[in-house]
Amino acid sequence: MKKWILSALTGIGMISCTTQNINKNTMDFPKEWKHTTNIYEVNVRQYTEEGTFRAFEKEMPRLKAMGVKTLWFMPITPIAQQNKKGSMGSPYAASDYVSINPELGTMADFKHMVNAAHRLGFKVIIDWVANHTGWDHIWTKTHPEFYLKDPDGKFHIASGMDDIIELDYKNQEMRKAMIDAMKFWVKETNIDGFRCDLASWVEVDFWEQARPEVETIKPLFWLGEFDELENPEYGKVFDASYSWKWMHASNDYYNQNQPLQNLKDLLAKYTAIGDGSMRAWFTSNHDENSWNGTEYEKYGVITKPMAVFSATWNGVPLLYSGQELPNNKRLEFFEKDPIKWTNNYQNADFYKTLLNLKSSNPALRGGDPAASTQLLNTTANDKILAYLRKNGENEVLVVLNMSKEAVDFTIEDDRLSGVFTNVFEGTKRDFNQGKNFLFQISDYAVFEK
Repeated sequence: MKKWILSALTGIGMISCTTQNINKNTMDFPKEWKHTTNIYEVNVRQYTEEGTFRAFEKEMPRLKAMGVKTLWFMPITPIAQQNKKGSMGSPYAASDYVSINPELGTMADFKHMVNAAHRLGFKVIIDWVANHTGWDHIWTKTHPEFYLKDPDGKFHIASGMDDIIELDYKNQEMRKAMIDAMKFWVKETNIDGFRCDLASWVEVDFWEQARPEVETIKPLFWLGEFDELENPEYGKVFDASYSWKWMHASNDYYNQNQPLQNLKDLLAKYTAIGDGSMRAWFTSNHDENSWNGTEYEKYGVITKPMAVFSATWNGVPLLYSGQELPNNKRLEFFEKDPIKWTNNYQNADFYKTLLNLKSSNPALRGGDPAASTQLLNTTANDKILAYLRKNGENEVLVVLNMSKEAVDFTIEDDRLSGVFTNVFEGTKRDFNQGKNFLFQISDYAVFEK
């Protein structure tokens, strides 16, 4: 085992010669910045015509100006060729855990981009696919015992995905190799965390083992692809998780005309989890865009209100490449299909307002017990979602038209009082003088006190 790890690392370069400088500034630790961050998912393959790290690097100043804080890069490891999907294959079918997909550039290119991102103030996390590999991953030759096997002795295919095969987490040497691979990226490139693909498909005790071992290098941010309502034990390990049940329920609400109360009841369940971990809220990501449709296909006239919700509810806002345009096309997953950038980022100012508010106003801190979230009563509770975020003297009021029609309503709740400023319009409003609204279709309003 040790011999294999040494040879793999030697093939890339001796750690002592290439390791990045690790920032030890306490205020840079995730326990400080995770409460105010947001995450922007980068699909490097489709982001530019070149589809490279160097090409994406040129876009980072624009994203900084938009208020993006954390960049999540979809898998950057080489793609397996055996049984691959389409002409380019899935980034989630790795052939090696400790090298770079040449389609995206070189290791030097990635390090250069990470350094540039850090200089701009970004945090960088990478996608980590621990549950499975591609069919011709290096381990299939050097350590076939690392894999689950079917009764006939063949590698076990992951459920519903015949281009990938599953690893055996009962094998302790495999676990050690996986942890060493994760440590490699932190040491070599100074990333700030991981987004862990299908985290709940991997035994929770692996993550309990891996996190403290990897964090002997430096503290990291961990985003897990699981819903804590379904897998509560994983919430003890990860900083943030997905809100899959919310995504499905909100889609059903809009497309099947279900009661808004269903969503409010679900939010109460998420709130009951507590602030020991956070939820990531989103209207799109790589899976949803490619397989289930764009945010506009899924949410129609409430797309903007849903985006406001994702940025202001208790948790972490998550955006996907191109949402600032907006992107109205489903991106191919296994083929080259670049985003059609127009240099007219219609949603950039919209997101800038929301992301900067999230970062600057203590009332919007995610996973902080000091920041409360209170649903407000209105005269149109079946159509309007209104809530107040509070932290000390800081308050943020969010009002969303979740219906497909204009709504004339009033907030009837004594918890709302005083003078607020509309963050999109810059106008002031004294709610002691009235709490009535006339919302058109797709309307939303965000006020801070």
